[in-house]
Amino acid sequence: MVSYEKILIIDDDPALRQLVVNSLQTAGYQLLTAPDGQEGLRQLYHNHPDLIVLDVNMPTMDGWTVCQRVREVSNVPIIMLTAQSDPDEIVKGLDLGADDYLIKPFEMSVLLARVRANLRRAASEPTLTKRNIVYSDDYLAVSFEDHRITVQGEPIRLTPTEFNLLAHLVKASPRIVPYRELLQQTWGFEYIDDIDYLRVYIWHLRRKLEPNPKEPTYIINELGIGYRFDQQR
Repeated sequence: MVSYEKILIIDDDPALRQLVVNSLQTAGYQLLTAPDGQEGLRQLYHNHPDLIVLDVNMPTMDGWTVCQRVREVSNVPIIMLTAQSDPDEIVKGLDLGADDYLIKPFEMSVLLARVRANLRRAASEPTLTKRNIVYSDDYLAVSFEDHRITVQGEPIRLTPTEFNLLAHLVKASPRIVPYRELLQQTWGFEYIDDIDYLRVYIWHLRRKLEPNPKEPTYIINELGIGYRFDQQR
């Protein structure tokens, strides 16, 4: 059965592009393709895809620039493909608005799982963000009812994924939330074994919230177990 969900693949590697297309078409999705960033943006404007798979390393207009341009006009989920495992490179994509990332080389089954998970999250209404969960001290204030985070009185923008991750930690505080539980609650069962993935997002969240991200006081890692939110008030 063919899905109504359209996926746009933006990648300058024709072999990889065709491999991804074949796998996703077999899974029932409608596919759009673009060999470069300019054509990818044109496809976005004219065809309104439900999800974008975006390569980072492309000539003329790289994936970072494309991601930034997409976020100026659309909240469509973006999965970035990168050959770099450096956390700084991955965080750069998250800062620009990417929802997910995969490091090359990757298994097509993993990409399919990530596509399903991101489409499912995009289609579902968040639940924790609508509950009256509030935390406040002299430095950090968190109100999930009105979706507002401030650091020293200044509003901080979190992506929906970052917001839900923080929500799970604050709601569970002072309990330690196991790694697998956080992964399943925030991203879905497809991610429960990807501890390194969680570490990248926690590091990214700390950079936005902590007074000193290298010596965190709010988001604490209990080695080998999970993370907890340490209330400072």
